[in-house]
Amino acid sequence: MFELVKDDLRKIEQELINEVSERNKYLHDPSTHLLKAGGKRLRPAFALLAAKLGDYDFEKVKPLAVALELIHMATLVHDDVVDNSMLRRGLPTVKANWGNKMSIHIGDRIFAKSLLLIDSCKNNYVAKVLAEVSVKMTTGEIQQLNGAKNISTSIKDYLIKIKRKTALLLSASCELGGVMANVSPRVVNALKQYGLYVGMAFQIIDDILDFTADEKVLGKPVGSDLRQGLITLPVLLALKRDKKHELWRELQNLPRNNANIEQIIKEIKNLGGISEAYAWAKNYIEKAISAFEMVPKSPVKDTFLEIAQFIVQRNY
Repeated sequence: MFELVKDDLRKIEQELINEVSERNKYLHDPSTHLLKAGGKRLRPAFALLAAKLGDYDFEKVKPLAVALELIHMATLVHDDVVDNSMLRRGLPTVKANWGNKMSIHIGDRIFAKSLLLIDSCKNNYVAKVLAEVSVKMTTGEIQQLNGAKNISTSIKDYLIKIKRKTALLLSASCELGGVMANVSPRVVNALKQYGLYVGMAFQIIDDILDFTADEKVLGKPVGSDLRQGLITLPVLLALKRDKKHELWRELQNLPRNNANIEQIIKEIKNLGGISEAYAWAKNYIEKAISAFEMVPKSPVKDTFLEIAQFIVQRNY
């Protein structure tokens, strides 16, 4: 899917290594650990592709693309502390190998590196958008923390949360890539809307995969969110159909009945929570494609549409 920017994405990968590497081994190893585990690099890819719709200059968009991935990486390192996660992408987390204190400092350091890169973009609008998005991402994470184990969470609250913690950074990746390449305001707005809707679908699919993916492919235990008391869209939709309140009672006993997690997942599937959540994700993808209709036809546009379709078909 990233054929149009694959060579530049390789350069971004090297830039990421350069940014987080240190001569001090005690700092270098935990800083580069998550990077070595791989990742989709969707955010820098979106920025590069969006820039391809305008006056493409790799050197100009490079610091933005690297900064976007560093922001994302910092949140992952911190998330693993909050969630007490020992695995990510099939490997031990920074938390698992170096503990909470080191993880917090490494996450802070990675985020600080992104700030230097954002400053080097020399664009006040880019700095403003990413500052606002970072604040809202933090708000979304706090909202998730406060809503843990709350089976009375509304679907509206869930959607607000995933917009803040996931969709807004993907939206900014698309929008700001266009801004850095002097794309027309109408196309920049289309990129922004596309990224937002794709981001919503992306997180919903992530929440579905927590129940349906192969553990080896997923890189973490199936049902991890539920074990942590995170009430996601498949659960909320299943609860709406839970006329006998059996699932409701099971969830109220979490985490005491973690041993029954497979049975709970089976109930969520039987109640149609998974299939209906897929329908929600597909609806957001349709909105993303619709938002992109006014963008002139080109190989770059085709790539954006292909990525949108991949989001709902992926199994990892």
